[in-house]
Amino acid sequence: MPAILEGLVKFKCEISAVIARTESGHFRCFEPSENDHSGGILRTSTIPARISDTTRKAACEGAETLAHALRHVGVLALEYFVLEDGRLLANEYAPRVHNSAHWTPEACATGQFEQHIRAVAGWPLGDASTQFDVVMDNLLGDQGLTDPARFGPDTVLTLYGKREARPGRKMGHVVRRVRPRT
Repeated sequence: MPAILEGLVKFKCEISAVIARTESGHFRCFEPSENDHSGGILRTSTIPARISDTTRKAACEGAETLAHALRHVGVLALEYFVLEDGRLLANEYAPRVHNSAHWTPEACATGQFEQHIRAVAGWPLGDASTQFDVVMDNLLGDQGLTDPARFGPDTVLTLYGKREARPGRKMGHVVRRVRPRT
């Protein structure tokens, strides 16, 4: 009987590197987000992540290498554990737009959804630079929408249109612009 054995890994934080790649191999990497996966569910993504520039660059290069090896066209996310010494351990990847980058339309010059369309349509990729530091909170079915602190003037609420709320089910997300980049 096949089995997978996983070891316990001590890590500093979890990050996601999300890139868009065209068929001709051009790519743009969004700034890696620092993610809180409490209870196995993505709760929060924070930008900027508390990582070094070296780690940030390595995360994007790893995602680019994976996308090239797969000849992937479109958006791809590569999640990592950041070890105490700054090394990266790839955890999982998703060959699609990804929840850990749902903050990009509100914080970047070009968001992940537009980049995906640009890549698959053969158009030039847009500028992926981050314009705002942000915090994105997923709204889970057992949370409700009762916390007024989530909905300030620099907040964008996105609901997914799901009819049934269940514990742990992602019903939407909130992106709070913390400060503009200069």
